[in-house]
Amino acid sequence: MRAAVLEAVGEIPHVKDFEEPGGHDIVTVTLAGCNPVDLALASSDLLKPNVPLVVGQEGVGFTDDGTRVYFNSPPMPFGSWAERAAFDPDRTFPVPETVDDDLAVALGIAGLAAWLPLTRHADVSAGQSVLVLGATGVVGTIAVQAANILGAGRVVAAGRNKDALQKTRDLGADAIVELGGADDAGALNEEAGDGYDVVVDMVYGGPFLAALEASSIGATLVTVGQGAGGAPQVPFPNLMGRTHVGHNNNMLGAAVMRQAYQELIGLAEQGRIHVETVRYDLEDAGKAWQAQAESPHVKIAVVPR
Repeated sequence: MRAAVLEAVGEIPHVKDFEEPGGHDIVTVTLAGCNPVDLALASSDLLKPNVPLVVGQEGVGFTDDGTRVYFNSPPMPFGSWAERAAFDPDRTFPVPETVDDDLAVALGIAGLAAWLPLTRHADVSAGQSVLVLGATGVVGTIAVQAANILGAGRVVAAGRNKDALQKTRDLGADAIVELGGADDAGALNEEAGDGYDVVVDMVYGGPFLAALEASSIGATLVTVGQGAGGAPQVPFPNLMGRTHVGHNNNMLGAAVMRQAYQELIGLAEQGRIHVETVRYDLEDAGKAWQAQAESPHVKIAVVPR
């Protein structure tokens, strides 16, 4: 079968023939997703991968019995950027025909990274103010929509790309804050009112410290990623009276992920969540990989067939 194969740590995967995933539960892939975690795994930032392997941590397709599914964390070395992939039944969820492949993939790793912080770590149902830090990425744009759906009273989108920030207004952001200026904390405070009750943070580093300063007593801050750098020196007095959670989808367990994914799919069927997707053919896997490395403001997806 044709697949995008990583043959050495740190390299860009290239398309070649690869063995079929025999001895596993198999899915015929119709669309595979690309995420920052794919690049991190391939560069050994998270762990040293055993190569060669097929890249890709999620996809949509059909099992051998004809069931349409979304699958996540396929057993190595049979990733999702291939005509056929292995899947773990515990991390494979049904997808109705009413939701297209693009949205079904986007609501997986990215969608869960936005939805779970707002539903399992925090509560915004009583009109709380929400800051989405790093709102211009896929997770951020979903988080803006999710906060509104869940009942937030005010949603502020913050990020560095002015054009992408403007688009979050159409998704429900009440205000936007452009980061990267001389005083990010001051800029966030201007839109904070009495302070943000919930912060969904995709960037960490300096912007997290700025958001912490603008948060209210009793606030919950959930860090999902560290696009602006890791390990900031956090002043302890600033954390007092607040809760900081480091989020990882997989750490909440397969049952929680399954339930949350079905919640998102239900919203998608109602037309309440929208995600922009750019597709690449499998033979252009290298271009898709490079597009993800350039921090796109859209979901990157790969068509295997």
